[in-house]
Amino acid sequence: MFGTHDLWLFVLSGFLLNITPGPDTLYIVGRGSTQGLRAGSIAALGIGAGTLVHICAAALGLSAILAASATAFTVVKYVGAAYLLYVGVSLIRAAGGAAVSSPSADIARRAALRGIFVQGFLTNVLNPKVALFFLAFLPQFVAPDAGSKPLAFLFLGVVFDFNGTLWNLFIAWSTARLSRRLMPSAAFKRWFNGCVGSVFVVIGVRLALAHER
Repeated sequence: MFGTHDLWLFVLSGFLLNITPGPDTLYIVGRGSTQGLRAGSIAALGIGAGTLVHICAAALGLSAILAASATAFTVVKYVGAAYLLYVGVSLIRAAGGAAVSSPSADIARRAALRGIFVQGFLTNVLNPKVALFFLAFLPQFVAPDAGSKPLAFLFLGVVFDFNGTLWNLFIAWSTARLSRRLMPSAAFKRWFNGCVGSVFVVIGVRLALAHER
């Protein structure tokens, strides 16, 4: 289909990769557990949108440039690491208290949700290892005689992203549900948010210090 082969194996492999915890999952857990289902779902959708950028880059060959150019990889790596540090610090500083119900509070809440989407999007887009993952993973399921390899890349990427977004939405739902039962205290939510933010800081530092491409 669309110049691909072993689609069932691709879907299965993609699912196993999606359920492996990483920065994206951590971000969704942090938002969903401390700010509720809506925030977690918005984070998941932002990450899904970021994944589409990597898919298009792989189809157009931009990921190959990133893999071949040490300078390009280093620039994206440091930008991504800096952004992960920023997200970590913002999570540490985020308040975990309940919001006041008022028109101004509703406007602030909508703005916060837009910020959560953008953070999820950039957290994914600015991670060069995600780009290299798609460059290494997708070609294994593209038929050598495919009429249009970019179309095959796009098809596989959309399938992967769709399934991954469904999983991420499930993560958002389950963490929001569990948090209502296990983390009723605002103080505990603030502590948990700080822990998630601290892990993001560690991930950002590790990405900045990474040498292998």
